[in-house]
Amino acid sequence: MSAMLEILLVALAVAAIAVLVARRMFSMPPVSGRVNSTALPPIRTGTIATAGGRSADGEDGLTGVRPLPNGVEAFAARITLADAAVSSIDAQYYIWYKDLTGYMLLDALRRAADRGVRVRLLLDDLGNGGLDPELAELEAHSNVQVRLYNPFPLRRFKALCYAFDFFRLNRRMHNKSFTVDGVVTILGGRNVGDRYFDTGPDALFIDLDVLAAGAIVPLVSEDFDRYWACLSAQPAAPFVGKTNGSEPIGRGLARFRDDAHFGDYCAGLDGADFRAAMANGDLDLEWTRAVLVSDDPVKGQGAVPREDLLATRLMHAVGQVKSRIDLVSPYLVPGKEGVKAFATLTSRGVKVRALTNGIEATDVVAVHAGYAKRRSAMLRAGLTLFELHAGAGSDRPSRTRRRMGLSKASLHAKIFAVDEARIFVGSFNFDPRSTTLNTEMGILIESSHLAEALHRAFDLRLAGLAWQVGVQDGQMIWTDAARQIVVTKEPGSTALRRLVVTVVGWLPVEWLM
Repeated sequence: MSAMLEILLVALAVAAIAVLVARRMFSMPPVSGRVNSTALPPIRTGTIATAGGRSADGEDGLTGVRPLPNGVEAFAARITLADAAVSSIDAQYYIWYKDLTGYMLLDALRRAADRGVRVRLLLDDLGNGGLDPELAELEAHSNVQVRLYNPFPLRRFKALCYAFDFFRLNRRMHNKSFTVDGVVTILGGRNVGDRYFDTGPDALFIDLDVLAAGAIVPLVSEDFDRYWACLSAQPAAPFVGKTNGSEPIGRGLARFRDDAHFGDYCAGLDGADFRAAMANGDLDLEWTRAVLVSDDPVKGQGAVPREDLLATRLMHAVGQVKSRIDLVSPYLVPGKEGVKAFATLTSRGVKVRALTNGIEATDVVAVHAGYAKRRSAMLRAGLTLFELHAGAGSDRPSRTRRRMGLSKASLHAKIFAVDEARIFVGSFNFDPRSTTLNTEMGILIESSHLAEALHRAFDLRLAGLAWQVGVQDGQMIWTDAARQIVVTKEPGSTALRRLVVTVVGWLPVEWLM
């Protein structure tokens, strides 16, 4: 027995030494002497300034908002604004895919830089796999700066870095913003990739962004500057290397031009309402009060005081919930404390309803385990729970979607409405990862119009898009009111998925979800 213990101790010592050596070999470059640029002042004339409306300078304290619920409209907004930019583009994203829309937007950034627009691109380094050549091409442009948040020193085998730098790399920047000319910004749940913009071969995400102008935009720019200058944001060049002059962005986009659906998608962009609104110089914004809520980027370096977390400050900004709250989150993992908080609301007579992904719709089955583990407790606490159908987006009006025969949808929006008066749109999931590990941001809007729209969707039991979860005779049931179907087995589950959910539910990993 003593020999086995000795072998174990030696193995642990060797592993510890290996970790220390690896951490020293692959340490982050020093940031001393780094020059940090700041946001350029908002422009006063031009297409974007005109479309930004009467309060483009934000001097009256009002923010103009326009929801972007449709994927094609959301991408049309980004590409149109990038093409119209004359001064600056500041883009901050968690994921940027090497697909059609990913290349189209990279190309738009490059073309803007060619016109003299200053482009700053801040990407989390977990979600841009394989983009190093494209980022190197952008970084080489005199008008472009690229930084990576919590970068991985190994580029081809990033996952190996977790072995010696887990606690830093486990903290990611989940923020999403796209700010143009200091006049308009897009905030919400969408990353950059086909699945977010209603095209491509994968399951399409049901999501929501908000375009905003006015008082909120300088605050978003200040927040971007905080992240740009933080210790976790490293200049991309030492990691992505130098460009070899092969123009990977142009070559990558050219590969998609031969796809059968490329013309359809471009036609959809040309016909988007947003492009017509920009051409007419009126984005039809709702002018109201709004609050930006964002984590301190130091969260990427380690734990921060609870009072400084976005979740805490968001609760303060929302204030007391009086009658009802309806929330949408793809990953609903409340933990014990979250269930208690929900129970406190329902005990005061507040109606709490939530929509999340069903097991058939989720893109992360392991995280579904964190939800399923607390599902019964949430029902006992008085919540009304809905789980999205995988086919909820099959009738969305997209020629590309019909041509490709896609039917699966997955929920990705992160929104909630309170008391028919306020609505939050952002990157924040109701899970431990968003609360304590990843940085998040979003906008809380005073809008009875937008809040009531979400409330009505829940009042209609989400119009057949989801199963309502309940308990009957001590057994959990799933009800599709639109089709008048009641089942007692979790819809879309398989033996393998149920096994994964059960096993993960046993493990002490809820804090990672």
